[in-house]
Amino acid sequence: MPTLDVAGYGSFEVESDVRLVLALERAGVDILHRCGGQARCTTCRVEFTSGEPERMTVAERAVLESKGLLGTARLSCQMTCDRDMTLRPVQTTANSGLEPGKAPAEGIEPEPQWIQPS
Repeated sequence: MPTLDVAGYGSFEVESDVRLVLALERAGVDILHRCGGQARCTTCRVEFTSGEPERMTVAERAVLESKGLLGTARLSCQMTCDRDMTLRPVQTTANSGLEPGKAPAEGIEPEPQWIQPS
């Protein structure tokens, strides 16, 4: 089982291959996901200290690039927990004053097409 070390929240063992956004929520992190995990809003951003996945979805790359965030953050809705990760959630309900949004689906949406981040 992978371990998430989340700044301000502690370390948690999580299910393998669960979406990171869901693993964070289930561990008690009040991560935002205003678009419901569809790679449209960037509110579920995280910054990695270690364990950043080597691949990303085409949808994640497109939205990060369009918002000038490529290379600075990743979308927790567009990856699964397949390794130990150390990260910091960028936007939470506590630091934004916003509600999380509708619950993301169990699987990555839209259907993932994988690429290497650059």
